[in-house]
Amino acid sequence: MTILKTYARLWADDLDQALPLLEELTGEQPHLRTAFEEIALAAIGNFLVIAGPAEEHARYTHASATVVVDDLGALRATLKSAGATITTPETAGPTGRFLYARHAGGAEIEYVEWTPELVRRIIGP
Repeated sequence: MTILKTYARLWADDLDQALPLLEELTGEQPHLRTAFEEIALAAIGNFLVIAGPAEEHARYTHASATVVVDDLGALRATLKSAGATITTPETAGPTGRFLYARHAGGAEIEYVEWTPELVRRIIGP
């Protein structure tokens, strides 16, 4: 299992208002923009900007980062052997599959296995 990318999660009231400053700071345009349920997401540089209503925000703020991995199955085995707890089971989303896990030390992370097309487009061959 390999970590392909790690994003710091930033919560915003309005995605379109949050992006211009991040574009200036990173010198990049968003490389991913999608929606999941009532949440709007944009990935730019090493930031994942998340916007949505307060009740949706409350459902997802427990995770401190989003980590993209190449093999969610292998990750589950690694997490289990390290004493982590899966807090949200594997679920399909617009970018592939994801799960949330609480590490033995208390940190909670969202882990995502992107679709092959996204990996090729964003990470490369």
